[in-house]
Amino acid sequence: MAATEDQMRYDLMAQEALRGVVRAAIAKAAESGMPGSHHFYITFNTRFAGVTIDEKLLEKYPEEITIVLEHQFWDLAALDEHFEVTLSFDGAPKYLSVPYRAVTSFHDPAVGFGLKFEIPAEENIDISAANAKTEEVKQSTNTGDLAPAASGDVVNLDAFRRK
Repeated sequence: MAATEDQMRYDLMAQEALRGVVRAAIAKAAESGMPGSHHFYITFNTRFAGVTIDEKLLEKYPEEITIVLEHQFWDLAALDEHFEVTLSFDGAPKYLSVPYRAVTSFHDPAVGFGLKFEIPAEENIDISAANAKTEEVKQSTNTGDLAPAASGDVVNLDAFRRK
């Protein structure tokens, strides 16, 4: 008997559930600090839509960055869809806001726990392109020139989904 195509997308549901583990771990650390020798290595896509990162860091890490939450971090907050933290880079504090969906790996070496995540192609958006589009809309709105929406090809995302 041939395997049925997974139209439920259990792979994505499982990843979403495991992102909840990351959210809960960050929430626990935000609430009461890092317990014992726990610390987190969190790798995320720097160009994912919704990521807030300093421009110089983005230039240095144009695809991914791994941050370490151990001793020196400030203002850690675990929100529903993203986390926020201030870290020191080259002696200067930098604010980061990271959607959980941008996270590609989470590791707590104190206990040997780790998770890896895939970002579906349709969600892996270049933030600079998104920011340029936002700026274009702002300029259009500010000047009162409401240009007609550009027509384009409709792309069926099913072609990019893993079967």
